[in-house]
Amino acid sequence: MFDPIAKLKEYVAHASVSADPAFAKHMTGAREFVGGLLGEIGFDVEYVPTELHAVVVAKRHGQSDWPHVIIYGHYDVQPADSVELWDSPPFEAQERGGRLYGRGTADNKGPLMAHITAVARLLEKEPDLPLNLTFVIEGEEEIGSANFKSFLRQHRDKLAGADFVFLSDTGIQRADQMVITVGLRGMAAFEVEISNARTDLHSGMHGGVLHNPIQALTELCASLHTSDGRVNIPGFYDDVREVEPWEREELGKLNLSEKEYAEFLGISSFLVPPSYTPFEAIRFLPTLEINGITGGYQGEGPKTVIPTKARVKISCRLVPNQEPEKVKTLVFATIRDRVPKGLKVRITPQHDATPYLVVPPDRSNTPKDQSPVLAQAFRATDAAVEKIWGAKPFYLREGGSVGLIADLKKELNLDAILLGLCLPEDNLHAPNESFDLSVMRKGIDTIEEVLRRTARP
Repeated sequence: MFDPIAKLKEYVAHASVSADPAFAKHMTGAREFVGGLLGEIGFDVEYVPTELHAVVVAKRHGQSDWPHVIIYGHYDVQPADSVELWDSPPFEAQERGGRLYGRGTADNKGPLMAHITAVARLLEKEPDLPLNLTFVIEGEEEIGSANFKSFLRQHRDKLAGADFVFLSDTGIQRADQMVITVGLRGMAAFEVEISNARTDLHSGMHGGVLHNPIQALTELCASLHTSDGRVNIPGFYDDVREVEPWEREELGKLNLSEKEYAEFLGISSFLVPPSYTPFEAIRFLPTLEINGITGGYQGEGPKTVIPTKARVKISCRLVPNQEPEKVKTLVFATIRDRVPKGLKVRITPQHDATPYLVVPPDRSNTPKDQSPVLAQAFRATDAAVEKIWGAKPFYLREGGSVGLIADLKKELNLDAILLGLCLPEDNLHAPNESFDLSVMRKGIDTIEEVLRRTARP
């Protein structure tokens, strides 16, 4: 049996940055490393090409009537910039204070290594375990999983017969309390450009006779929210799914402090729509956020111009049952209507993600046709977490977006059990990313127990 921490250090050494073509050989290295590891523990491994980075598909199959679990992960990571802010080299994993520091340790190489280790230990103990397992590990999650949907459509035969997806690419609030994520927000991202004159103009010679694109754009942006924090787009909230009482109860069990949250964010007050706490707003409500705005001279010192154009990047986080295309139609129409007469507007759609929600068994709104294997797996997870962590998990929606989960649901009608293993202090996507090794160890034990109980109810 291999040492998971040593293997994780080897895995991190492959600088698998999918966003930058300069790291292509490291992408290949990471893919072959994880594929090789799965081959060593008895899986049949295939590298399925896509238009960019291949997907690792590794199978251990027995009888067709056994439960079939897909375990998902991704081998790509975020860029390490800014490298000078790291306390140790980002691709030379170092263990300090019970944590392993390095890019990808928490997102997603560490959690994936926990799944691989759990499977290896389980099959070593029970080589005849009646459970079909398929690992699906992609290399484009950090750039939006652009080719994952086409992979699912073109190779659905490789995933046929699966009952649910098991993964750890979500978070927990603290190291002593497991959270099973049951909902994820979707996404609709786009860029708006407003332009007027054919070129930048001298503000002394021409100022006061035309509408400045920066002024028009900032006025437009200001109109997209009301003073109480709601999105000011007609119809924006029409399809938002009602929050069930059990969801609010589950969230209340966390006993989160608004004061501590504000201190963590470094803010003095919240701006939250009426009747919602900050913790409810980031899980249950959609948003429209201005992510970046540019226009005119950006260098040092003055340059008195009226710019020819100004741009803003906007993203909407969506909740069940909002559809990205419908939301974009509403938002784009409102923007075009609010652009001042005579100015030109160009809207460029970017990536989308559909929101996702799965209801655990035995809730008031659990679907009557829920898969028996999925229901059993949820109950197995509940029991395993209580055994390993000393308390039952909380079942919560999360504010982030993982579009591939909705893709799996749409393309293969598969729901997911998302076992959170990442903490807020893990610094995902930031300098000094790290993974709590005590969480990793408990995660390995939990995953092993979940799979055992799923195979042998």
